[in-house]
Amino acid sequence: VSLAIHRGETVGLVGESGCGKTTLGKCIVQLIRPTSGEVMFEGQDLTRLSDKELQTIRQKFQIIFQDPYDSLNPRFTAMDIIGEPLRIHNAVQGKAYRDSVAELLDLVGLSPYMAERYPHEFSGGQRQRLGIARALALQPEFIMCDEPLSALDVSIQAQIINLLGDLQTKFGVAYLFISHDLSVVRHISDRVAVMYLGRIMENSGRDELYKTPLHPYTQALLSAVPIPDPEVEAHRSVIVLSGEVPSPLNPPSGCVFHPRCFRAFQDCPRIIPALADAGGGHEVACLLYKTSYP
Repeated sequence: VSLAIHRGETVGLVGESGCGKTTLGKCIVQLIRPTSGEVMFEGQDLTRLSDKELQTIRQKFQIIFQDPYDSLNPRFTAMDIIGEPLRIHNAVQGKAYRDSVAELLDLVGLSPYMAERYPHEFSGGQRQRLGIARALALQPEFIMCDEPLSALDVSIQAQIINLLGDLQTKFGVAYLFISHDLSVVRHISDRVAVMYLGRIMENSGRDELYKTPLHPYTQALLSAVPIPDPEVEAHRSVIVLSGEVPSPLNPPSGCVFHPRCFRAFQDCPRIIPALADAGGGHEVACLLYKTSYP
């Protein structure tokens, strides 16, 4: 995988379940130590840092987990949960500690008096706001959002999306936003990367990718997004992929997507396509485009 995320931008990462999106995100923030490659953050390779060095720099990147309940310690109050990063990194003490927690609660739309409540006393949307407040406690420059909306109702999802947007505008934080919901990704992202079986298949600006998808896998994904106009929905064609996602332990030869691709040809099982610029910063890894031949 080759992927760049710039300051203050949101990169959406989409793909089927099991394709490696969460693993990639955890490798970036070093919750999983990658076995090879580099993870460059402000000129430093995170994979070469010791645990002590990593803890120092970890203040600058955080994570919002998928499940807003399992990611919170049920024995901790909201104050303990949000304040834990502040304690670990000795950021503030005494009255400043309580004031910081109250400020963070207010920042994510929760009342400071809720600080003494336990996770089970919050709704799902409120618990996710606690997770966001915890991620913001040390004023990070990058946050990995691992499907932060998947466990929430649609109405609550909109609130969380707007909250993330407001926080980005206020603090300039960058996001890697992992999601299955292509409509949400289109709304929140500046750029979108499409992943399949551990490889980036396409990477482009949001509007360009949704308007002119190049890779057959991206085309199939976007064709599955429902359109809220019954007349248009009734007459549009949907690309149905055959077969199942292969095992990542035994991926197909050549292009990993070729067994399910409706545009595969004789070179696809033999050649691994390179992720290359197809014009205007629109990257695609597909042998249908000459730039992707290694």
